[in-house]
Amino acid sequence: MITTDADAHKRILNRLRRARGQLDAVIVAVENERPCREIVTQLSAVSSALDRAGFTIVSTAMKDCITDPESARDEQGLTTEELEKLFLMLA
Repeated sequence: MITTDADAHKRILNRLRRARGQLDAVIVAVENERPCREIVTQLSAVSSALDRAGFTIVSTAMKDCITDPESARDEQGLTTEELEKLFLMLA
C-alpha cells in the first residue's frame, strides 16, 4: 500500500495486528473447545478490526486520489471507479 499519510499507515498496521491477535485467540478457543458465545464474540472482534482496516485503506486511497489523481492512477492504477468498487467490496 502506497500512501503519503504515515499516521493512516500506522493505524492500519495496528488494526491488522490487533485482528491477527484476535484471530489467534479464536483458534485457541476452538482448539480448547470454549463456549460458542466466547468464540463468536472473538470472531466479531476480528471481523470489526478487519472492516475498520479495510475502510481506512480505502479512505486513505481516496484522499491520495483526490490530492494527486495522476499519481494515484500511475503508481497504483487507482481511478475513482476502482475506488468505488473497492469500497463496495467492503460494504
